[in-house]
Amino acid sequence: MKTTAISVSRLQVPSSSRLAARLPDFVMLMKPRVMVLAVFTALVGLVIAPGYLDPFLGSIAVLAIAAGAGAAGVLNMWYDADIDAVMTRTAMRPIPRGTISRAEALAFGLVLACSAVAVLALALNVKAAALLAFAIFFYVVVYTVWLKRQTPQNIVIGGAAGALPPVIGWAAATGEVGLEPLILFLIIFLWTPPHFWALSLNRSDEYARAGVPMLPVVAGRVATTRQILVYSALLVPMSLLPWALGFVGMIFAATAAISGVIFVVLAFRLRRSGGADRRDASRLFVFSIFYLSLLFAALLADHRGDPSSSILSSRGARTGVASVQAERLTWPVRTACSFTSVRADEV
Repeated sequence: MKTTAISVSRLQVPSSSRLAARLPDFVMLMKPRVMVLAVFTALVGLVIAPGYLDPFLGSIAVLAIAAGAGAAGVLNMWYDADIDAVMTRTAMRPIPRGTISRAEALAFGLVLACSAVAVLALALNVKAAALLAFAIFFYVVVYTVWLKRQTPQNIVIGGAAGALPPVIGWAAATGEVGLEPLILFLIIFLWTPPHFWALSLNRSDEYARAGVPMLPVVAGRVATTRQILVYSALLVPMSLLPWALGFVGMIFAATAAISGVIFVVLAFRLRRSGGADRRDASRLFVFSIFYLSLLFAALLADHRGDPSSSILSSRGARTGVASVQAERLTWPVRTACSFTSVRADEV
């Protein structure tokens, strides 16, 4: 009996150590750097929504949305394992490296997705859970399985999935979908094409080798830079719409205007070079991440510091308690700032 006990113990130790060694690979499957920015925008939607949401429930909502975003990343890597193995940028992902099998990734992604949707439905409301489920479905099935390998407009249409987090956050807090989160949806929707096309300009050879019809592969670098400039120019007035409608104050307006001008200038420089200078594309890609983080951080700051904001006024009218507003806004601001810094450091 003693010998058997020692034998079982010796069998269990390597098993647990292997699991611990593979844990970072499972985390990598979730695309944590992409997930952080998605969670931050969802958090903004949660915070600016009218009414009061208990901080504990708010934390559950953020974790559920994070798990849903991570599940979408896992299922994306599961399906794209074949092209990930061909591209230099993605060849070291867990599935191409063989540290995690496709079957394991599929099971992990499905369990994570179902758990995230179920938790959001049970803890918050069904509408937010349905939106999360739709975002996962759209990213995995519509974008990854269908559009990505079929059309150069893949990122334009598929970008709708990445633009949904602030709408989900708002719905988690209110059980409804309002005008404000829809504007945030449109901001991210217009931001997505120049962000990803700037990246794909420097990876066009890899996309061509993998058979993915990204815009630079199909239409060429000059046409891509022209589209980047168009979307960047459209993004500026859209980013100022929350201020024009009275939802935010001058802090957000100044931030949106200044950062928007820089965004367009970088896009114009890229257009002028015709995409020939890889540094111009890299600068725009890096700045685009900073831009979106800064824009949403400014939205948090403006709603926290400007009691005349229509969103805060709406919250005040519904709760009638100013201290509730302060509690409602204070706890996520620190988390949002840490999300933004983590994402910027990991670019």
